[in-house]
Amino acid sequence: MIIQISSGQGPAECELCVTKLFKSLNKEYDDLEVISQHPSKTKGCCTSIMFKTENDLSGLEGTVQWICQSPFRPEHKRKNWFVDVSIIPELDEICKDQNIRFERFHSGGNGGQNVNKVETGVRLIHIPTGITVTSTAERTQQLNRKDALDKLNAILAAKEAESHAKQTNDAWREHTRIVRGNPVRVYKGMGFTQTK
Repeated sequence: MIIQISSGQGPAECELCVTKLFKSLNKEYDDLEVISQHPSKTKGCCTSIMFKTENDLSGLEGTVQWICQSPFRPEHKRKNWFVDVSIIPELDEICKDQNIRFERFHSGGNGGQNVNKVETGVRLIHIPTGITVTSTAERTQQLNRKDALDKLNAILAAKEAESHAKQTNDAWREHTRIVRGNPVRVYKGMGFTQTK
């Protein structure tokens, strides 16, 4: 499953919430793997983080609320910040083999003696965009290639969705997508404690 956390058109507080929510989910689920993240101008914050997991997080889709006094603007009256959690549909395959350069390399880490003798690590380069994806998580080159292709497809699908959103007035879509009522989860304070 591929999930994206986004601050939409929200301020720095929403971007901080994106980072805090991802860190919180990372403690809750031990298999989260970042596919892409877009750092914001504010240090330690992200406008969006896309990640992959084997867990079913479909119950997270919707709006997450963070109730906290602004750490950036102490005098600010607003204390409710909202981010969007979306499930990115996994496409079968949107990139063709002729658009991809495939490279093998020795992957380090666990795996015993086989790791040092066999090139199991895989690097895929999407020639039209220059996007590079690597995978060394699996024990065989075939599985690493599939894993890398899945990641590449997710990035390309998100790029496609992003460009489509821009064509249909991106700011309005993002603004209306983050529903401020009925959040699926609520967190409080700088400690980011879940209350709902």
